Amino acid sequence: MVGGSALRFGVLIVPEDPTHDRYILKPLVEALLVDLGKPNAKVEVLANPRIQGYEQAKRLLLERLLQQYSHRDLLLFMPDSDLLDRSSEFKHLENAAADCGARLICCAAIPEVEIWLLAGHAERIGASWSQAREHSHLKETLFARFLQTYGDPRRPGGGRDQLLKQTLRNLPGLLSRCSELLELRSRIAALLH
Repeated sequence: MVGGSALRFGVLIVPEDPTHDRYILKPLVEALLVDLGKPNAKVEVLANPRIQGYEQAKRLLLERLLQQYSHRDLLLFMPDSDLLDRSSEFKHLENAAADCGARLICCAAIPEVEIWLLAGHAERIGASWSQAREHSHLKETLFARFLQTYGDPRRPGGGRDQLLKQTLRNLPGLLSRCSELLELRSRIAALLH
């Protein structure tokens, strides 16, 4: 079993950009870990250095983050897919992590991280679910309109925290709509047992 101790399971999420993504990624990963029997997991989103973009995140992982945080039980790289197949790049990153004693799992949101929040609000996004999953500018169009209508500009992340909380009330529904998260859950489960 990973972590050796039942007390804490330390997870560091490496986002493409923590500014708004952290309000989605941290509670999402915490919910997955609770579902997997790790309610006391300590989940953090990397904020320093402040990453801005996929290429910078990938470079920093290889240059220093994998070694710097190899003591964590798990590192998660959770970028946008931007509708690109990044599986070979992810395999390279995960192998590099293993080479320096770190455990890294890469999981790209299809098409962008905001889709995971929208999965709990599919009937209110102004497009079919399949259109949303294939939208090349989801964040700037469908999600921006959704957040303006249903978010709360007075809250952190414009209300992303509350909206994601609503999505997480139906974790099985979220996992059934987002196959990449279902695969992530399976990979974490395999790591834990």
